Order: sequence, then structure tokens, then C-alpha cells
Amino acid sequence: MAARHAVLGMEQASFYYGSARVFRGVSFLLDDARTALVGENGAGKSTLLKCLTGTLELNAGQVIRSRGLRIGSVPQDVPAVLADRTVRDVLHEALVRVGQDDDWWRIDVLVDEIGVEPEILDKPFGELSGGWQRLMLIAAAARLEEPDILILDEPTNHLDLANINTLERWLTVEFDIPMLIVSHDREILDRVTERTLFLRSDGVHAFKTRFSVAREELLRRDATAAARARLEEKEIKRLEQAAARYKVWAVKNPDLNKRKKAVESRIARIDAERTQAYVSRERRLELADGDMDAKVALRLADLDVKTPDGRKLIGIERLTIAAGDRIALLGANGAGKSTLLSTIAAAYDPSREHYDGKAPVRFNPSCRLVYFDQSMRDLPVGTAILDFVLEAEGITEKEAIRVLAQAGFAFARIGESIGVLSHGERARLVFLKMKLLRPNFYLLDEPTNHLDIEGQEDLEEQLERSDVSCLFVSHDRFFTRTAATRFLEIRRGRLVEIDAPDAFFDGQID
Repeated sequence: MAARHAVLGMEQASFYYGSARVFRGVSFLLDDARTALVGENGAGKSTLLKCLTGTLELNAGQVIRSRGLRIGSVPQDVPAVLADRTVRDVLHEALVRVGQDDDWWRIDVLVDEIGVEPEILDKPFGELSGGWQRLMLIAAAARLEEPDILILDEPTNHLDLANINTLERWLTVEFDIPMLIVSHDREILDRVTERTLFLRSDGVHAFKTRFSVAREELLRRDATAAARARLEEKEIKRLEQAAARYKVWAVKNPDLNKRKKAVESRIARIDAERTQAYVSRERRLELADGDMDAKVALRLADLDVKTPDGRKLIGIERLTIAAGDRIALLGANGAGKSTLLSTIAAAYDPSREHYDGKAPVRFNPSCRLVYFDQSMRDLPVGTAILDFVLEAEGITEKEAIRVLAQAGFAFARIGESIGVLSHGERARLVFLKMKLLRPNFYLLDEPTNHLDIEGQEDLEEQLERSDVSCLFVSHDRFFTRTAATRFLEIRRGRLVEIDAPDAFFDGQID
């Protein structure tokens, strides 16, 4: 059971990696609510969680926690070392952490409570889907460790819609404990959390309301502060001009020096109390606004989408994607969404004539296609950031440095290898490279998986403003509703066009 007066928070906390600041002057105190922690990629959210749980130590300030507080936590990535162990052994580790090594029976009770077949316990953990691996770790942390507070870092990563619906039910109904949740999934933040913390370079901003309402209020505060700062700057310039005039006039009338000093004192007072307006980092995520010579970007005809071992997933008799269409591809886990995208990507070869009337995948001859793979497995992590961008045809080093700066990559870092970047920064780099290829057709497989909320909004805006064609798969319900102009659902191995995605979203249950 959760402690009645569990206390966890920070007071004037700062953390640095070497001389690089991650966050500074952070203060907050959690209550008994489900709280969201939101921030840009690189703001230090995961680092802050590690400081709260004791994995890392602060450079300054302190972590505030009540005596004997028990924290359950699940990291952003599932440890690879768990793959060969049985599910039962992985769950048992949660019991070991709280000194209840002999209570194996609690594992059987857990799987019964969460509606999982008991046979799953004897399977290798690595045989579970990525989504169910995360769900099992979350259930173990929430139930077996009996925490006073549960900390979750990007819990929806790699979850399909059915898994997300399961997680929502657990977090809102099954697990009645305080929580701190880091997520970029706007829909789950609004459905699950009741309080919101924004982590920014100017500290933490706390709101006793759900994310969407809190963000509107934060933006209003920022706008008010920016307007006040502009007025203060204007007043300081006016007073400086007045002081300069008094200085000139005082040459003939020394009594005016008193007025000059009074004006200078007023300038100093305004400057000392000047409003600090928050300025977000410049990190534009842009898509190329490519042109298409014809109304049709792509035709599919008599296409069978198959697994690598030859099993048929989807049969497509005919599908036409027009120039400017933004199509969301919906379907249950394993229906073949990602396989369809990779099949289309594999059929694209810029050295061939694409508009072949006999081919099952028929591209417009002017099509320039790029493919975002959710795993980013082909990203050369050992290559320097700048060198990766310079691979784009026709770009100079000066131009590459400029576009990297616009995308939020500081000059001091562009010589580092891609491997040091966070997942969100890697996704931004991939989108930047795709833009430089000047595409007019995007295939996007889970493009928002690692983007922060600002990056997701950038992507939505760019898709809406551009004339590019796009076929995408996403488990992000908010992004899907906002970005798509058409919706295709995979039903029993066939594509069916639907008017809206909500019925599909609501029907995804395990």
C-alpha cells in the first residue's frame, strides 16, 4: 500500500556532466497525484529521474524524500540482458529488490490480476513483444515492489494501441499510487495525469492540472512575460536617452546632474528587477516542400505484402495516393503496417523508371521518396554528426553547419559521433538529412516515437503546410488525428478506407 504521507521532490537541484549543465535550480514537491514531467529533448528529464531514484547524485541542491520512502521505477529502455531469462525470473527481481525473495506466489497472483495467461511465466522474456516486455516491468514495479510512488520514463515507447489502452487502464484504475510520468504522448498525458511539471532551462514550472490546460497557461505566462520585458526594454532606452540629454545640458547647468543621477537610479532599478522572458531553443524540424508533376504520387495494384518467410499479411487490389495526400495506416499489432511501408520503400529505386504500368508498386516518375524507419537501425552511430549531413548531395560545409544550428545542434557538438545523441536528437538528425534530399513523398514509421512535444508539433505543422505526400504509421493518437487527411485500416488482410480513426482507437484492447 502507498504511504499516506509519501514525500519526494527537489530543492535548488543542479546536475552537470563535466562542465555541461543538464539542469539548474530545480525545485518541486510531488503530492499524491499522477504527475506528468514534460520537457524538450535534452532538457534533462531522464537524468532528473535518475537523481530522484539515487542512480545519480546532484552537483548542488538536494533530493527531498520522506524516511523509508520506497520508489518503483521503470527506465525508458528494456535492458537487453533480460532477453534470455524467463518471465518469472525477471519478475522475481522486483521481489528481490524489496527483500521478499521467497514470495514467489505473488508473481502468480500478479499475472492473474492483470489478466495474463500463467503459461507466459515460463517463456523467455525476449519472446514477448517489446510492448509486453515494458508492461510486465511496469506491473512488477507497481505491484510487486509495493512502492510509495511509481516513476515511469516514456512508458508508451514501442507500445501498440492495444498495449497503450491496457497501460491507461492500469495507471488510472488498477494502480492506485502516486506517480511521476515522463512522456511525449500528449493523449496519454491528458488521459492519465492530473498534475504537470515543465522542466526547462529556467527551472521547473508546476501546475495542478492536466497537460493541455497547463501548457496553455504556461504559454500565456510566457507571452505576458515577453510583453512585459519588451516594455521594460523600451522604457530603459527612453530613460537612457533622457540621461544622455541631462548630461549634455549639465555642462551649462550643473544642477541637472541631480536629475541625471535620478534617471540613472531608475534605470538601475528597472534593470535589476527586469522580467526574465523565457526563450526556447531554436530547433526547427522541417520537411522539404517538394513538387510533384502529376496528381497521382503512387499507385498500388495487385500487391501482396508478405513477411520475410513468405506469409501473406495484406492483399491490395488497388490503392491510389494523390499528391498531397497524408494517409494514416491503422491496424492491429502484427497486421503488416510496417511491412507495407518497408515493401514500398524497397520498391523505390531512383535509377529506374518507376511508372511501370505492370508493376504492383508504381511511382510517379518525379517521385523522390524517403523512408523513416522507427528503429533507425541504418543510422551510422560511429559517424560524426557533421559528416553525416555532408553526405547529402550538393551541400557545403558552411550550409551543413547552418542547418544543423537551425535544428538545435550546437557547433561544439557537430564533430561528435551520432552515437552520443539521445534518441530524440537522432530522430531530428534523420529528418534533417531527409529534408536535404528534397523529397516529395514521405514514408514514416512511428515518426513521433522519440520526438518531444515541440518536435511533434513541428512535424504536424510542416506536413500541413507542405504539398508532400505522406503514408505513415503511428500509435500516437493525437498526431494521427492532426496530421492525416485520409485513414486506411487493415482489416482481415485488406485495406479499408474509413472516415475517422476514433472507433479504431477505442476498439484496440488486449
